[in-house]
Parts: sequence; C-alpha cells; structure tokens
Amino acid sequence: MRISIEQAAGQLTELVRLAEEGEDIVLTENGEARVRLQTVSGFNPDKDLRLKLIEDIQERVRQKNLPPGPDAAHSQDFLYDEDGLPA
Repeated sequence: MRISIEQAAGQLTELVRLAEEGEDIVLTENGEARVRLQTVSGFNPDKDLRLKLIEDIQERVRQKNLPPGPDAAHSQDFLYDEDGLPA
C-alpha cells in the first residue's frame, strides 16, 4: 500500500496494525516513496506467543510466594464507614 505522508498522519494506528499483519506500507511525499513501515525485528504479534509470555510472567510471580492482594470487592472499604458513607 502506498499512501501520502499527509494522509497517513490521520491513519497511523490503522497503518501500524496493517504493517503488523504483514501489509507493505510505503509513505510517499510528492508521489515518491520516502518511508516504509515495518515491524521491529523480533516483534511477533502472534496470539500464542503473547499468551506464553503472560503465562511465564504469572508463573514467576507464583514462584515468589507473594501474599494475596486485597479482594477487589473490598479493596476500597477503608474509604467508607460502617454505614457506607465516606470516612
């Protein structure tokens, strides 16, 4: 895909997404190619890879035997009195 730099300015997020999916994106100025968007070497948006990274991080956290954090339903109880009013 060839697109002028001016047009690309308003579509950068979409152009990045397309480049990540393998689309060849060339930015032009006055009809001449100036820049090519491509993923960074080693970057892989593959879902399985991302899930593996998340699982690895979760396992490392589990190995540290950290105490559990506050229950989300009660994490802000300290802000309120027994009647549910702001303290």
